[in-house]
Amino acid sequence: MGEKTIPILPCRTLQPVLDFYTALGFEVTFQQRSPNPYAVVQRGGIELQFFGVKRYEPAESVSTCYVLTDDVDGLYEAFRAGLKAAYGRIPTRGLPRIGPLKDMSYGVRQFLMTDPGGNCVRVGQQTSEDLHHRPAPQETFAKALHHASLLADSKEDPAGAAKVIDRALGLADERPTRVQLLQLLVLRADVAGRLGDDETAASALAQAAAVRLTGEEREAARDTLMRLEDVQDSAQA
Repeated sequence: MGEKTIPILPCRTLQPVLDFYTALGFEVTFQQRSPNPYAVVQRGGIELQFFGVKRYEPAESVSTCYVLTDDVDGLYEAFRAGLKAAYGRIPTRGLPRIGPLKDMSYGVRQFLMTDPGGNCVRVGQQTSEDLHHRPAPQETFAKALHHASLLADSKEDPAGAAKVIDRALGLADERPTRVQLLQLLVLRADVAGRLGDDETAASALAQAAAVRLTGEEREAARDTLMRLEDVQDSAQA
């Protein structure tokens, strides 16, 4: 069969959205201003279409779509490079923004990005045949990371994530591994920045930078180290 699904997403004005996707390596294949603002962007097998709505608030948008790929790491690196070239940094807060690349508990490796129109594009690669949610980890710090990450990145509750992390880091009788410590500190810096708490963000970043990892640990923390770079860039902007 030859069917194809194409998302049609709203925005207030087309140009900022088109500039964003052009930075990601998309080509604008169609654009019209009247009778209604409309545009199409394409990158390889990804096609997205947009329509303009004057009375539209991007910050309140719930529009989303999912892009399946067989090279999520490659797309993530390409998108980050394109955004840094276009914006001078990798935007991780506000609009537009790109989130961290993560292995999810349901057999998918993915990242989320939100364009200037408030549309959330989820980009993922299946890593397991079993797409059911795995049980949450029970080890203290793995559990804290799991719940804090859900609050910060899925439920957009940075204050809730901060409480979970602070509680875990404040334990007197248990200590995380170095990789877990780095993950907790980077996420803490990220959510502090989103909350406008620059002092806590700076402190968490300094502590994260002081964590010394072996080569094997650095490989295990590869996604977190990329997130650390992005959070550092946002803090300096």
